[in-house]
Amino acid sequence: MKFIHVTDTHLVPPGRLLYGLDPRERLKACIADINRHHRDAALAIVTGDLAHWGEIDAYRALRDLLAELALPYHLLLGNHDHRGNFLQVFPSSPRDANGFVQFAFDTAAGRFICLDTNEPDVSWGVLCDKRLGWLKSELDRAGDRPVHLFMHHPPFPVGIKRMDAISLRDPDRMAEIVAGRRNIQHLYFGHLHRPIGGSWLGIPFTTMRATNHQVALDLVIEDVVPGSLEPPAYAVVFAQDGLTVVHFHDFLDTTATFNL
Repeated sequence: MKFIHVTDTHLVPPGRLLYGLDPRERLKACIADINRHHRDAALAIVTGDLAHWGEIDAYRALRDLLAELALPYHLLLGNHDHRGNFLQVFPSSPRDANGFVQFAFDTAAGRFICLDTNEPDVSWGVLCDKRLGWLKSELDRAGDRPVHLFMHHPPFPVGIKRMDAISLRDPDRMAEIVAGRRNIQHLYFGHLHRPIGGSWLGIPFTTMRATNHQVALDLVIEDVVPGSLEPPAYAVVFAQDGLTVVHFHDFLDTTATFNL
């Protein structure tokens, strides 16, 4: 199964810029590249920070852009998002019994479980008792089937100090639920605006650069988020039971290619 992972689109209302860039034009270019090269993908998942300030007009712009995407898509929330405004523009977005925008569905690669780590008025992520209870029930329901997990905030530090300060709070509570579940194939998240891979509790994970602005690889600075204008990217994922391959693609890169 082939699918697309996009993260941190940070849409603002049309006509506005963010860090000197137009997030709408960058996402438009991302969608055009996906349509041009990956129409055979089964779906796309966007792991949060859909809008930078959470305005209605930003979500409307996102809806209009995604209407051009040739694939079915699924949207998660991040810390920059406003759950109420998002649901006004995307009223059919699935949510759990408590109103959180988290959901699960079956694919050819296994069960996809998508979490809502948004907590109003804070930058760090939260999985409360209700959300954690939902995660446990979904993992139990999956049984031995392969599972792929999606969320916005990473549940562990990565060494970029200011970003580590606003990752998932109380990650040990999530760790207790996922630890030892050998059927979890991969964890995908956003928030960090960097290409990063590794493993957590034996679970492989990846994240990549955002579609607008990035976070610099600075492991020293502590009091601010180090910004960067590195190229934007999305990921092309091939998944089957026992194997997950993630390709990172800098869709605005114009470097010449040639045959070796």
